Amino acid sequence: MRATTEWSIQDLAKAAGTTSRTLRHYGQIGLLPPSRVGANGYRYYDQNSLVRLQRILLLRELGLGLPVIAEVLAGEQDSKAALRTHLELLRQEQVRLVRQIASVQTTLRKTEAGEPLMANEVFDGFDHTQYRDEVIEKWGRDAYEQGDRWWKSMSEADKQAFFQTHLDIAADYGRAHAAGIPVDSDEVQAIVARHYDWVNQGSQRRVSKEHFTGLGEMYVADPRFAANYDVHGAGMTAYVRDAMKAFADARL
Repeated sequence: MRATTEWSIQDLAKAAGTTSRTLRHYGQIGLLPPSRVGANGYRYYDQNSLVRLQRILLLRELGLGLPVIAEVLAGEQDSKAALRTHLELLRQEQVRLVRQIASVQTTLRKTEAGEPLMANEVFDGFDHTQYRDEVIEKWGRDAYEQGDRWWKSMSEADKQAFFQTHLDIAADYGRAHAAGIPVDSDEVQAIVARHYDWVNQGSQRRVSKEHFTGLGEMYVADPRFAANYDVHGAGMTAYVRDAMKAFADARL
């Protein structure tokens, strides 16, 4: 983009790979106010806005919700120190991704060669604690700490079985969706019942109707979760959400 000290909302959105609607929303909630508003009502952003938007997008990629990001940015007085901190977080994430890539490569190689898999190789680089702040924000500290204690108490074989159960459930959803089976059918609802039991693992209380339907909505809204289902076909995540809602309405 051309060298400049000020950007229109359209230019900024294009450069950042986002939308003007998103930037307006950030402005409405006080997260990214424009540096000035022209007489014609157009929003303009300066270099400080660029740095702030970069921080917002980076924190979003780390999985933080907008309220948490607002708190983080409000507590930062030194933008250079904040950038150095985030650079270190990105380097840590880079190391984790390198480990995940190596893990998947090893799994693929051994699967193709018919060699036995080792759990510590399959799940190297996968760290559930990366979502700690987000879980606390959505469901509370008790929910996170309870789940964390349960996860740490599991053996490697138990963890592998936990992941495999979810993969099997997602694959069964995919087959049902491909076959055009209605979400409220007995066959699909049996899959959702397994899904509900899987979600409840490690929980002292059964997940409520509101939380289960909310989880389905989050699958659609959050691309990290949608990726787990849409890999089985376009529209899969919405299909899973609707199946979960039908289950919750009928049984919870």
